[in-house]
Amino acid sequence: MEGNQRMSKEKLGILGIMKEAVKITCKNPKFIFTCLTSLPLLCSLFMYESLFMQTLAEAAKVLHKEGAESYSDCLLCLSRKGVMVVDRLIGEVSHNLLVLILSHLGIIQLCDFFNTVATVNSASVIHAGNETLTLKEMLTKHLMDSRLKGPLITSIYTLVLTSMLSLGLLSLLVYIYILLRVGSLLVLVFLVMFVALLRLYLEWGAVWEMGTVISILEDKEGDVALVVASYLSRENRGNGILLMVACLIWRLGLRIVCLFIAMDGGGSKILILVVQISLVALANIIKWVSFVVYYVDCKQRRLEKDVSSV
Repeated sequence: MEGNQRMSKEKLGILGIMKEAVKITCKNPKFIFTCLTSLPLLCSLFMYESLFMQTLAEAAKVLHKEGAESYSDCLLCLSRKGVMVVDRLIGEVSHNLLVLILSHLGIIQLCDFFNTVATVNSASVIHAGNETLTLKEMLTKHLMDSRLKGPLITSIYTLVLTSMLSLGLLSLLVYIYILLRVGSLLVLVFLVMFVALLRLYLEWGAVWEMGTVISILEDKEGDVALVVASYLSRENRGNGILLMVACLIWRLGLRIVCLFIAMDGGGSKILILVVQISLVALANIIKWVSFVVYYVDCKQRRLEKDVSSV
């Protein structure tokens, strides 16, 4: 594609990818309609985050209470303790947890899906240097030409795979917390397991996110899009991992800061949530624009390597 050749004459590092993503998002007036597609996501996130903060606070109280008690240092006792803690957590927050899971898998994922399709399509048009399309033409193009079946299938693949790894990381964190409270040396084993799984989560997560981008921009879906993403990013995994790290730190950092502010009673909780959700939505847009730039950069690198090997 002629636009792609103009876009990626030089290989981009992580700073170059982020700089280009911010430039596309904040400095191009044609990108403004993507903000309109974010409104349903913002509303659903407000309700979700309100309940999430409440559930997180209740879970923290349960872990603190359980961890304050003394237990034997044997592996069997620690395993039983882990089951007891999980059982207590489920008992205390089961209702909120069920609502969170259903809303996340239903409303939020659906709103995020349409927002992602609009963001990726807009970013690809702007990043390709197509300045001839008007805002109205871009909106019509996305409504009429966007393929939804392929991206939807790929997003379901990504959601399932990401959820499995997230549950594994969460389970390890619970055990690490318990082992730290009882002072067991087994915490080192679980820490190594957590770091190894986190490394896989970041690396594979970047591949899966780029697979979603590929399914939106190309006629590929499901496992085919993920395999293509893995192939294209093979020589550029480092930038993908750093993108995932930046997104993870941003979201976790916002939640931790907002949680501490809310628990300390500083400021209005509603205002805190509005600021948090707005920043999360902005980061979500920049994330997908970054993965569009990352995808183009990976494609260019792979093309150059294939040509040089001939």
